[in-house]
Parts: sequence; structure tokens; C-alpha cells
Amino acid sequence: MPSLTNENIYTVSRLNAEVRLLLENEMGIVWLVGEISNFSAPVSGHWYLSLKDSRAQVKCAMFKGNNRFVAFKPKNGQQVLVKARLSLYEPRGDYQVIIESMQPEGDGRLQQEFEKLKMQLAAEGLFAQSNKRPLPENPQCVGVITSKTGAALFDILDVLKRRDPSLPVIIYPTLVQGEQAAIQIAQAIGRANARQECDVLIVGRGGGSLEDLWCFNHEIVARTIAASQIPIISAVGHEIDVTIADFVADVRAPTPSAAAELVSRDNSNKRQAFASYQHKLQSAMRYYTSQQAHHLRALVHALEKQHPTYRLQRQSQQLDDTEMRLQRAIQRYISTQREHIGQQYHQLQLHSPVQTLAKQQHRLAKSEQRLLDVMEKKLLRTAHRLTLAAEKLDAVSPLATLKRGYSITRDSSGKVIHRAHDLKTGDQLITRVADGEVFSTVN
Repeated sequence: MPSLTNENIYTVSRLNAEVRLLLENEMGIVWLVGEISNFSAPVSGHWYLSLKDSRAQVKCAMFKGNNRFVAFKPKNGQQVLVKARLSLYEPRGDYQVIIESMQPEGDGRLQQEFEKLKMQLAAEGLFAQSNKRPLPENPQCVGVITSKTGAALFDILDVLKRRDPSLPVIIYPTLVQGEQAAIQIAQAIGRANARQECDVLIVGRGGGSLEDLWCFNHEIVARTIAASQIPIISAVGHEIDVTIADFVADVRAPTPSAAAELVSRDNSNKRQAFASYQHKLQSAMRYYTSQQAHHLRALVHALEKQHPTYRLQRQSQQLDDTEMRLQRAIQRYISTQREHIGQQYHQLQLHSPVQTLAKQQHRLAKSEQRLLDVMEKKLLRTAHRLTLAAEKLDAVSPLATLKRGYSITRDSSGKVIHRAHDLKTGDQLITRVADGEVFSTVN
């Protein structure tokens, strides 16, 4: 077993830091397509999300210095194409993607394919100025490759009719939009070269979206233009629209009408030559600017790896992560306290004097009712006994005897007379009968 030293024993922090450097330095820039989920935008201005497909997902961060250039508001479920670099969030050891640019999947894929083909053809020399063919000073016939019903054709014909009505024009009709358009454009260029009917070709159409103009970004069109023996003017869209055909063509015109002006003899040969050189210079400058911009982006990316912004971004992400964990902890604490207060309130309600008093009042009311019931029963029993006693008393009452015809005689002092010899002449007597008293004198 090899001996261990302090140099080959890693701490977790050192391991994560070195893995982060490996990911950032070895992988470089990657293009990634996926569906947005778990999107959040805290007050710091950074974006945090996950990109997923049917089998996997990866955590992503897009810092506000980059996300302010995104032209749409991301939402969960949206398919996007991102340009990003790999990294590692050291505090948690999470592998993540740092997004530098974001586009909806459709537009982003087209732009990525555009850049890829442009770099490939440029490396092969198809854009080189040495390969450009000069326009004829006095064209004898002009070929137009475009849609036979499009506005571009009518604009070209209007300009040629106004400036040089005697100049012959041959139209090679073709589709300028859709899946089959690129093949038809290449075939029309090949047909014009085979026939050798004209000495300059205008290839183009009116303006539109990147998807509308995509047939002019196909490799087959670019290589056919480069192989053409007839000088070609690219006149695709408006001045702000740029296609691969513009880079390969001998001259790029900002609009179809401008292309018609270039081949018409309204101006002197000197002005035509000047315009041709001017457009060649513009094409060369655009190509040079594009190359320098690519080189600059590479330098900027190399510089960014050493820039303190990355460290600030990681610290800012850590701050956001801590803030979100703190918010979740506060919410859990508040929820726990609310539940505890609810339990205490329930216990307080169970022991509340109001409820106790109500129970005692209920018990008192029941006691009062029982007392009244007992008193009423007792009064009834007493009244019944009184009735029975009255009946018994009435049975032995002297009044009842008087009612049967008997009487009671008393002297003036109220003494009951029991015997006749107790009386003497002149005594006053009171005799009580059933319906009154009789007063008499003893003779």
C-alpha cells in the first residue's frame, strides 16, 4: 500500500475546488438544448433553473450580467438552446452549468448551424477576397434567380426598366423558402452556368425571418455560388439581413433593388466600379470584423476564466442559496409556531373559565330544576296527607255531630253544660246547633 502524505490527502473543499477547475478548463464552451424546469429569479437578478430531457437533468445558473441580454422571459416547460460552460458549486458539491446566452430552441439551433457553417466555409477559403470575380463593366444580359411571384423580382424589373430598359433579363424561377428551396436555387445557378446566356446573376429574395431566409444559408447553395463561372450578386432580404450566400457571392447588395442598380448602366463605368469596390470592401470588412469578433470572443472567454467576476458569481450564487434556505427555514419556523400556538389555544379553550362557568351554570340549572321537582313532589305528598288527615279529623269533629242533630250548650262563661243540676234559674245559656247558636235563659 503506498504511503500517504499531506500532499495526496484531500480535504472536501480542495477536492471540489480542483474538480471545478477541471470542468471549467477542460470542457470549455458547450451548446446545450433542453426543457426548462424549477425556474426561479430571486431579487439578486440571477436566474436558477434546471434543463432536462426525457432521461436526465442538470442544474443551471445564469447571472444577471448575461441574462439581461435574453430577449424573452423564460418559463417552465420551454425548450431552449443555451451556450454555457461547465462548473461546480463548491459549497454543495453540485455539478452545474453556467449559462452565457439563451435562445428559444428553434431560432437558437438555426443560429448555431449558421455560425458552424460560416466558420467551416471560412476555413476552407470560400469567403476569401481573392476568389471574388469582378462584375462586368457593361453587362450584356442579366440573369435573376428568385421566385417568379415574389416582390423581389418586380422590384428588380422595375429598377432595370427605369434605368436601362434595353438590358435583356432572363428569369430563372425557383422557390426561395422551404425545404426544397436550397436545391432549386443551386439547380438554377447550375442551369444558368450551363446555358451561358448572361454575364451576371442576381440571386435573392425579399426580407423575412432567419427561418424564412434559411435556404440561402445551406451549404449546397454556398458551394454552388463559389463554383459559379458567372459573377453572382447576393441580394437577400434587407440590409440588416446577413446570410452565408452574402459571404460567398462576388458582391453583396443590401436589397434586390440595389442589385438591379449595380448591373444597370445608368451610372458611368467609374461609378459602377466604385460601387463594386465599395461592396467588395464592405464584404471584406464584414468578414474581417466577423473573424476578429470570433477571435475577441475566444480571448474574452480565456480572460473570463481568470476574472474575479467568476468568483463573485460563485459567491453571489452561494448568497442566493443561503437566502433561499433561510427563507425556507423561516417559513418552517413560522408554520411550526403557528401549529404550536393553535395547540396552546385549543388547550386554553378547553380550560377557559368561560366554558367552566357555562358548565357550572348548566349544572346549577339542572340542580334548580331537580329541586323544584322534589319540592313539587313533596308538596303534592304533603297536600295528600293533609287531605287524608282532614278527612279523618272531620270524621271525629263535633261539627259533624251537630250536623246529625246534636247540640252543645254552654253558660255565659263558655263552660260546656254537662248536667242539668249544674244550672240555676236565671243563668244565660248559649246552645250551638249545626247552623248557628240559640240564646236562652233558665226559668
